[in-house]
Amino acid sequence: MMGNNLTIYDCLYPKYKIKKPIRLIEFFAGYGSQALALKYLGIPFEHWKICEWAVKSIQAYKDLHFPDWNGELDGLYKAEHLYKTLYNEGISSNYNEPMTLEQIKRLGVEKAEEITYNNIVTHNLVNIQQVKGEDLDIRDIDKYTYLFTYSFPCQDLSLAGKQKGMGDTSTRSGMLWEVERILTECKELGNMPEILLMENVPQVHGADNLQDFNKWQLRLEELGYKNYMQDLIATDYGIPQTRNRCFMISILGDYSYTFPKPIPLELKLKDVLEDNVHEKYYLKDKQIQDIKGWNTYQKPLENTDKDVCGTLTTRSGAYCADMKLTKIGSRIRKLTPKECFRLMGVKDEDYEKIRKNQSESSLYHLAGDSIVVNVLMAIFKELL
Repeated sequence: MMGNNLTIYDCLYPKYKIKKPIRLIEFFAGYGSQALALKYLGIPFEHWKICEWAVKSIQAYKDLHFPDWNGELDGLYKAEHLYKTLYNEGISSNYNEPMTLEQIKRLGVEKAEEITYNNIVTHNLVNIQQVKGEDLDIRDIDKYTYLFTYSFPCQDLSLAGKQKGMGDTSTRSGMLWEVERILTECKELGNMPEILLMENVPQVHGADNLQDFNKWQLRLEELGYKNYMQDLIATDYGIPQTRNRCFMISILGDYSYTFPKPIPLELKLKDVLEDNVHEKYYLKDKQIQDIKGWNTYQKPLENTDKDVCGTLTTRSGAYCADMKLTKIGSRIRKLTPKECFRLMGVKDEDYEKIRKNQSESSLYHLAGDSIVVNVLMAIFKELL
């Protein structure tokens, strides 16, 4: 396990730098924060493949990265074929399990066509359990750098989750071992991604999961990768959110990598707040009194003219114990979806693209389930 301290690899191996055009492969893609980071850096790249089973995330990815691709299937598929295709691909409506055939049929033909179209446009492999190494279509490796990112589910690792661990594929966090299977198949085919980027909660290398995480790193070494791991917090990279996440860069071959150094935080929480917010976001006295564990918020809220926000979650817009609140003068309110996306490093014009076909609750989920773009930009800069 390697942090940002000098290691023997730094002495023995040269720093890795990307010198070929990038073909990006995003597993557990969400709305594509890795692609957004490359876009903000001005780095040309191809959206090569994504793997995302959640219908809402697929829609967000399409609207954000392919906003001008608007078409129809022109009756190419009959209804029953559409339904069975989506069922076989394993799409999910709730991020937890695949939809049943009956659930998909209840979507109707128009919605089924829209999802199918979004999958085609985004080059979506959909359900990781059905993906084969050959589906990554890694070729012409002398001409392209394949960057493979995997932000596998953290629900079974995080303190907010059930902490079942990642020991096997029966847990959502165990989807990590599907990545291992796919990379093994790529090695057997003779073409592997040159760079891997993992992101997850710091608990991925905590005491309860350390054995499995070490096993994962050893397996990557057996496949030919050198691994570099460090926890990075968003406040060190320009975003006023105390979001701490573990990142691991794995490079094929004998190369070294050093994580980016922190920079001073100039942006404050008040700088990302909207000037005019609808009354619905403000809490009434009874709502404040009804919040479970409200006392835990009193101290932070006394400072909320504080400079930073706590870690956003997928339920940051709900009236629940993990909600994110801010105090404006003498009043208390929720953060708006736009403010949450700003705290994830997403520009307003890109938020508007994502917002186009999402409910408010879905927007909160998408923001809380993603990666801070500024942190990714800093990581990628060290590779370029």
